[in-house]
Parts: sequence; structure tokens; C-alpha cells
Amino acid sequence: MASSPRPVRPTTRLVDGLVCAYAPAPDTVGVLSPAVACRPAAGDEVVGHTVAADLRHAYYTTLDAAVCVATADGAEVWRSRFEPQAHPVHGHRPACELSPDGRVLWVYRPDVLAGRDRPDQWVAVDAATGEVLARTDLETAGHGGIQLPHPASGRIFLNVGEGQDGTVVHHASLADGRIDLVGYPWVDRCLIDLSPDGHRFLTVDHAQNDLAVHAFPGGEVAFTLTAEDFGHDPEAVYLEWSGGYLTSDTLVATLVGETEDEQDWFGHYLVDARSGRIRGEFDARTAEPYDLLPLGDGSWLTTDSSGHPVRRTATP
Repeated sequence: MASSPRPVRPTTRLVDGLVCAYAPAPDTVGVLSPAVACRPAAGDEVVGHTVAADLRHAYYTTLDAAVCVATADGAEVWRSRFEPQAHPVHGHRPACELSPDGRVLWVYRPDVLAGRDRPDQWVAVDAATGEVLARTDLETAGHGGIQLPHPASGRIFLNVGEGQDGTVVHHASLADGRIDLVGYPWVDRCLIDLSPDGHRFLTVDHAQNDLAVHAFPGGEVAFTLTAEDFGHDPEAVYLEWSGGYLTSDTLVATLVGETEDEQDWFGHYLVDARSGRIRGEFDARTAEPYDLLPLGDGSWLTTDSSGHPVRRTATP
């Protein structure tokens, strides 16, 4: 499969205590060097991070705040504190992500497990100033959240993970000073990825029984696939919460299980994203089922032993 020479959104990793941002050119492959790297403020434990498209500012969350820093010198631009201070006895990880236009920092606050005696919140923050623009309560008690910017509508998706209680998926936008929140009627599907053209999105059953491709925005199911469809025993092999859109036309699915001698096993497969036809096995060149981030342009990221990402492409 040939890769499409187009820019990809910058990505971030936490490496050796630094928030590192990567913005590879279309033809860049191999181990990536950070375009910028900044050190969090002293005492800050980073649990979520992202970067502006122009790489001038990085953003991160701690257990008690969202923070913006200038990447040129690491100076703190603003800090939006979560009050009261968390009591992290149950484990929680606030998350942050920028809107597609870069103007709004969306912050997921797992306030129930933070011990704040209030519902979880989703907060829209002015990315330039740290001012809270709007907030909404969520009917969740999440450990953490995955946020994905929708590439066409300007909306942003949020998948809240509630541990053994399942997952909840929303998408939202900021309109007239309020959050326009839409929730899907599931508590058992994990959001994995959005298609590059924005027309569809991928989920995996919380119990790992199947994957499904849905239409945006309504969530109607286009097709589902089980381990049996991939030629495996569904009693022994499961769909992993990993994979995504290699291109708008091609998905990567991840399956996990055990061999006959009880050794852990995983494999990746290519799937036609329109029809659900399984094209065959896929060598993602990774030793871990989760160490795979498709970029939507025919390339994907794995991780080097240094902690920095490796950008890979497949030959036709």
C-alpha cells in the first residue's frame, strides 16, 4: 500500500520527562526527532499532553490543572487549576486536546474519581488565555478520556473509560458560549479512531467481541467483524482496543489471544474500510499490540527503544 504524501497532525510523547512534539515531513520515515521539546514546571506530573499546529505552544494536564507553555523557552503562559485539589485514591487522568482550529483546548476532568464530590466535566478553555469558555457535566465516573478532533466538522470526540463499567462516547462543539453535546446510546463500545475524511469512525466492543464501523454523525453501523471473521476461534481470540485508519479506505484491526502453549499472541490485519472485506495480515513491525498509531495517510507510528516514535510506511 502506497502512502499519500500529505502533512500529518503533530503528535506528542512524554520522553525523559519532556513533552516532545513531532511534525514529520510527508516523506520522513524512521525514528523521529522532536521538532520542539519542553520541560514541565517543577513538581508537575504530566498525565495528558498536546501541541499547537504551529508548534509554538504545548499544553498538558496534571491531576489538578491544565497548563500552557511556550515551546521556545518553556515559560508558563497560563495555568487553569482544578478545584478542589484531587484525592487520587481511585486513579484518574485528566486529558486535553485542541480543537481542529486550535482555538479551544478541550479538557476532560474525571472529577468523580478525583474525589471532588461532583460529576465529571468536559471543559472548553480558550487556548490563548486559559479562560474557561464553557463547561458541561457528564453522567460518567471515568478514569480517563481519549479525545479525537473530527477532521471535517470542527467537533471533538470524547471516549470516557469507566473501567469494568464500560465506556461512554460523546462529541461536542462550542456554539454561542455553550457546549453542544451529543452522546451515543452505548456503554459498551470503545472509540478507536476517526476516518481521515470524517465520514466514519471505528469502535471495538468493551468485551472485545467485535469491531464496528459507524457513520458520522448518527452512529449507524456500516459493518461489524468478529474474531471468527478473521479465521480465529472467538472463544480464544479477541479484538483488541487498538488499530485505526491507515487511510480513508483501509483499517488496521488488532487481534489478541493465546497460543496452544499459553503464550500471548497478537496479530494485525488490513480491512477494507468501506465494505469490511478482510484483505489479509499486516506486519506493523511492533512487538506490542498497542504500539501502533495509524496516521491516516498510509503511514503509522510505533516506538523506538529511546521512547521516540518511529514513522513507518508499507510498500505497495
